[in-house]
Amino acid sequence: MKSIIMPKLGFTMTESTIVQWLKQEGDAVTQGEPIAEITTDKVNMEVEAPEDGILAGFKFHEGDTVPVTEVIAYVLKPGESLPKETGRLGSRDDGRPTTRSQAPATSSQPPAATPIAARMATELGIDLTSVKGSGPAGRITREDITAFVEALPSNPSVSAPVGNGRVRATPNARRLARKADVDLVNVTGTGPNGRVQGDDVRAAVETVTSAIPIVNSQLAMVNPPRSLPYTGMRKTIGTRLQHSYQQVPHITLDMDVDTSGAEALRARANASLKAGATKIGLTAIITKACAWALQRHPLLNSQLDEAAGVITLLDEINIGIAVALENGLIVPVIHQANTKGIGQIAADISDLSARAKANKLKAHDIQGGTFSISNLGMFGVDRFTAIINPPETAILAVGASKPTFVADANGQPVLRPMLTLRLSADHRVIDGAVAAQFLADVRAAIESPALMTL
Repeated sequence: MKSIIMPKLGFTMTESTIVQWLKQEGDAVTQGEPIAEITTDKVNMEVEAPEDGILAGFKFHEGDTVPVTEVIAYVLKPGESLPKETGRLGSRDDGRPTTRSQAPATSSQPPAATPIAARMATELGIDLTSVKGSGPAGRITREDITAFVEALPSNPSVSAPVGNGRVRATPNARRLARKADVDLVNVTGTGPNGRVQGDDVRAAVETVTSAIPIVNSQLAMVNPPRSLPYTGMRKTIGTRLQHSYQQVPHITLDMDVDTSGAEALRARANASLKAGATKIGLTAIITKACAWALQRHPLLNSQLDEAAGVITLLDEINIGIAVALENGLIVPVIHQANTKGIGQIAADISDLSARAKANKLKAHDIQGGTFSISNLGMFGVDRFTAIINPPETAILAVGASKPTFVADANGQPVLRPMLTLRLSADHRVIDGAVAAQFLADVRAAIESPALMTL
């Protein structure tokens, strides 16, 4: 028997929410096969089966928030059985505790049902005694509940509000309603048999917002102010960066860089690419330049444990690339960037960015960063200050490359593509001279990429 635990994806992570079970209890699974989708304050990811076997002993419903390292299910080998105490109270997304039991139905108990079927029945107000189970030993499955719901037009046993006034609604709709302080009773559901969906709640919020009365016509605005929830990823980013900015003494250095050499390399490399290969961008060259410079200046690739009084020089050079999402920022990591060519780095950046925007990153993709790069040049930003991403020691902010007149060796004005690099470093670990030497090496590598082959 193998326990499946809620993974811990970072130093500050304490819990995750189960978005959906991708497999059902009793399903055969193979090692590495996705069995559940979870969401954290950073990213959605899949939990994989740790070994081959039969999936059993679900301990949480979809929508439950679970502490990290908590057992959420088991994989059984032939002949194995679940531990005696596998049930527990699980928090429902409507705030009510629910119990799970593996015991068969008796005269005083409802019929046995899978966790997903039980959740669906509770939310839809379905009496499980009226549902015929098709699973092992008559157990009620998700398909049985779905079939029962599809027959509802001729089945008067389920009405719109259920029992004590609860409204049929999806877990996502309930979460949105709680955040927006919306009473689901006042929301018209567009789902099957009037079930309230997430879009229904959003529409209700928009309706309420647009109906806000204007007290002073002189202050009338075309678009009334809206409130956005400060939760999840947005709150985590704010908390971490506030702590970093307040607790870490940042030292910042600027350096202008002529990208002529990097652009020439990029043009030659892209011209020789095979069809379908990833184009090399400037960010890939800058990433490689940073990896090369970090080898020469290991203090920039370190972590400080102030409590222990230790600065650890890290063996691996893993460079995080900040990616903007609709609801925040995430920093997937190019692992061992110093061992990879520019073409491979470009392919990694393209793959990680695409999967980040599609919520398809895995735990490994966002762990282990030792240095970060934030490039806002594509947005036309000339220069900016990036905040260090703890527990790292430094971060590089990259501005836009623009044609600029500069003086050549003879003092004559020439037009060159120039950009500004701004390094933010932890002054507890890095002195100004060390930071300047590192930044000078990054500039040298970008201006003369052949240096990185020496």
